[in-house]
Amino acid sequence: MAAAMKRLIPLLDRVLIKRAEAITKTAGGIVIPEKAQTKVLHGEVVAVGPGARKDNGDFIPILVKVGDKVLLPEYGGTKVSLENDEKEYHLFRESDILAKIDN
Repeated sequence: MAAAMKRLIPLLDRVLIKRAEAITKTAGGIVIPEKAQTKVLHGEVVAVGPGARKDNGDFIPILVKVGDKVLLPEYGGTKVSLENDEKEYHLFRESDILAKIDN
């Protein structure tokens, strides 16, 4: 996974996020069917771009960093599949991220 991540570098104000796994089983051991599972609206930042550009060419720094937990919108982002990795990643613009979750 690390080698594939090093090859994928988001541009400008884009952020690569790995969505959290959906809960498929309750604490009591009951399996939740896919249709009843809620959409996962949080994830972890995997890679960030350098930031958006101002009119004079300077970069506006991104407020999230690799490893941050973030709250995501229900819709949006672009699905990204990396070779030799079964996990699903999403590219979001920084402005699309709703909040940073404090650990």
